[in-house]
Amino acid sequence: MTDPYHWLTESLTTLRQAHWYRSPQPLESPSGPEIRLEGRRLVNFASNDYLGLTQDPRLKAAAQRALEIWGTGSSGSPLLSGYGPLQAELEEKLARWKGAEAALVFSSGYLANVGTVLALVGPRDLILADEYNHSSLKRGAQLSGAKVCAYPHLDMAALSDLLEKYRAQARRCLILSDGVFSMDGDICPLPELLDLAEHYRAMALVDDAHATGVLGPAGAGSRDYFQGQGFTVPQFLQMGTLSKALGSLGGYVAGRREWIEFLRNRAATWVYSTALAPANLAAALAAVEIIQTEPEHLGKLWDNVRFLREKLTALPLARLPSQSPILGIGLPNAQSALAMSQNLRELGFFAPAIRPPTVPTSRLRLSLMTRHQPSHLQGLVNALKALSA
Repeated sequence: MTDPYHWLTESLTTLRQAHWYRSPQPLESPSGPEIRLEGRRLVNFASNDYLGLTQDPRLKAAAQRALEIWGTGSSGSPLLSGYGPLQAELEEKLARWKGAEAALVFSSGYLANVGTVLALVGPRDLILADEYNHSSLKRGAQLSGAKVCAYPHLDMAALSDLLEKYRAQARRCLILSDGVFSMDGDICPLPELLDLAEHYRAMALVDDAHATGVLGPAGAGSRDYFQGQGFTVPQFLQMGTLSKALGSLGGYVAGRREWIEFLRNRAATWVYSTALAPANLAAALAAVEIIQTEPEHLGKLWDNVRFLREKLTALPLARLPSQSPILGIGLPNAQSALAMSQNLRELGFFAPAIRPPTVPTSRLRLSLMTRHQPSHLQGLVNALKALSA
């Protein structure tokens, strides 16, 4: 065998045989509560546009104005020529909204997580991470060279045991967790995690990508959610994205001013990446303003969540625990998940099958939007009822 790439063909064959093979499905319409896919209209339960802001005319107008004034791109890395007034304004508004002193906007959420982890820890250090964390947190941990220990999902007793066992041996310690877990929809027990971090002198980075704009009285994420329940939540590193509930593109990290200044100098994925395009920054600015001044969008989202959650409880389905607009239906294996997804598509509903290695067990992942109508939700319930009979 002389072809050094032959193993790629073999690997693709293995993926197909295991029903793990994936490929993009180009949409024929804007992504919203309804989409066109392969010539058919489908009700969409695969979007992270939780508040429906990607199609809000105010975000479009803000992006268009920025495009006309500033052009199509930033044309440079942020420490050279790419940092403009829109990024400075967005970082200030994000920090205030998140209850932090400062924030730093990255070109994507993945870059925000990887860059932050690599800036904070190295080979002499310890990372303790929830086993269900997002790929970006896992990859940052792997690349850091630190000793990495995964603890069972949401298990604070196990996290405490690992801290007791290993913390004294490490120079620095970083605890990593999603705020809302992207494939399960459940929530990190943040007050307990931060208590452990304080006791063992550990840093904490929490990925609020699916909590920003969704959790808390002000929609500001995990910290806002627990403070709204009466907890006192100290400062920690809050990561999030602009690409989900905020309807734009990019990521951010918020926290104490000196933490952010350190990342501004040492996070390679910020220092050496081209800064975010002005249109994306302007759209995100408009989204933050809308979420803060129009709470009815968040209220409608949670009305939809409560409605569908109650209806699914009455069906003979293995609904995964969730405290967010992400609702999962567990299925025995990848093949059955693909079959259920395809059957739903034939009935007019787009609900993706999520399979290993993305998740440990196969499931349908349903994500809800403010713009879903009661007929969309009831139609999905009727379809699932028919398929599970």
